[in-house]
Amino acid sequence: MVSARDIENRRPITAALMLATLMNTLDSTIANVALPHIQGSVSAAQDQITWVLTSYIIAAGMMTPLSGWLAQKIGRKRMFMMSIFGFVVASMLCGVATSLPEIVIFRLLQGIAGASMMPLSQSVMLDLYPPKQIPQVMAIWSAAVILGPILGPALGGWLTENLSWRWVFFINLPIGILAFIGLNFFMDRDDGGRERPFDFLGFGALSIFIGGFQLMLDRGPGQDWFDSREIWIEATLAAMGLWVFVIQTMTAQHPFFHRDLARDRNFVVTTIFGFLTGALLYASSALLPSLMQNLLGFSVLQSGLASMPRGLGSLVAFLSVPMLLQRFGPRRVLLSGLLISMFALWQMSRFDLMMTSGPILLSGLIQGLGTGLLFAPLSTLAYVTLSPVHRTEGTIVATMTRSLGSSAGISVIQAGIISQSAMAHSVLAEHVQPSSPVFTSVNPSFMNPDSALGIQILNGEVTRQASMIAYDSVFGMMIPMVICMIPLLLFLRPPAAPASTPLEAMD
Repeated sequence: MVSARDIENRRPITAALMLATLMNTLDSTIANVALPHIQGSVSAAQDQITWVLTSYIIAAGMMTPLSGWLAQKIGRKRMFMMSIFGFVVASMLCGVATSLPEIVIFRLLQGIAGASMMPLSQSVMLDLYPPKQIPQVMAIWSAAVILGPILGPALGGWLTENLSWRWVFFINLPIGILAFIGLNFFMDRDDGGRERPFDFLGFGALSIFIGGFQLMLDRGPGQDWFDSREIWIEATLAAMGLWVFVIQTMTAQHPFFHRDLARDRNFVVTTIFGFLTGALLYASSALLPSLMQNLLGFSVLQSGLASMPRGLGSLVAFLSVPMLLQRFGPRRVLLSGLLISMFALWQMSRFDLMMTSGPILLSGLIQGLGTGLLFAPLSTLAYVTLSPVHRTEGTIVATMTRSLGSSAGISVIQAGIISQSAMAHSVLAEHVQPSSPVFTSVNPSFMNPDSALGIQILNGEVTRQASMIAYDSVFGMMIPMVICMIPLLLFLRPPAAPASTPLEAMD
């Protein structure tokens, strides 16, 4: 899959791949903080503006499985360059859009174009380097994947406050040009033509599953979940699509994804691990900006800057992982990452409304360290026993599964916060008694329950306190869920590697 020229130029190729990956992952969060400004600019309602995010997620999710087949057919270099070009053009169109339909359509195009960047960049890097350098290479690749979503809110907040929301899309232009030029000059041409027969039924069923599942997760919180007919329809379509896809994969002569992927134990276990990691750990960090802005009064830029220590912790972990893998083995490193992540969640479960930014910065730093110790070893172990022939498909499946896990985690946690907040509000409201001496002594005069304004202010404060209790409860409930991931480590097995490789002894 790679030529001698590619091996010779692997450093500049790696730099170009990292720029493309960073551009793609950065865009997954940088637009989030600009949504209120976009909403005002295009005069969209609150439930309409979320389609700016939903359209991108659905398009990327449905296109990701197809990118592996297309890369084999037309060649990885051509596929990658087309993706970068399309992504940059779509970004520019998003930046000049003047209406909500325009932005949604251009975000769809952006998701379609960018879906292949992350899995193909990982696949190319796995082929460029020898097995003994894979831990270091995957640590570098993981840094781009993790740091993009972490830096996105801070960069997006700064651009939005100092320039315009349009610059969260325009920022992709210089990054995309550098990545495109780097690949064009240094990466050898790959003519492709290696595809097997296309499984239309398998791809169609998988697309229906991903589209229905993503819509259900994204629309569920606003539609009261299964009390809504729309959610029932989306859930039914997702279940039917998944059922047909599984049966087709098990029985078809040429399934959409090769059955050898399911026969590799390390790949299966790390894929499940990646889904759970995305659902539990990435989702928790994705919801912190709303906590900071809605409950603690942080600005968009302040909440973005408060997320930066998480990136610093991840960076430290990425730099340490290759050495830790050699010395302790992947299972011990993964166990350490889980334990550190649990400690961070315990700290987050003790947040309160009177705190400064200190606990957020410290817990973010620790959680970033734990997540980094998980992500890089998983990216390494997933492919050390998998045949190089299936690496491109493997990276596609792993990326798709991790994305689905993150979406599911965010929706489930949001639902948990809403449910816990309602319960806490009910309990707190029962104890708000105007005749109580305790209530009278601590209640400020402007919260006088005898006036309509006082009742409104008092209810707002009770709601605020209940929301913080809900966040703390959800963070605390995530700890036993992370503990349940530990037994998965027992199923990981060492690859049959020569004595010179750093993965020769895995516990």
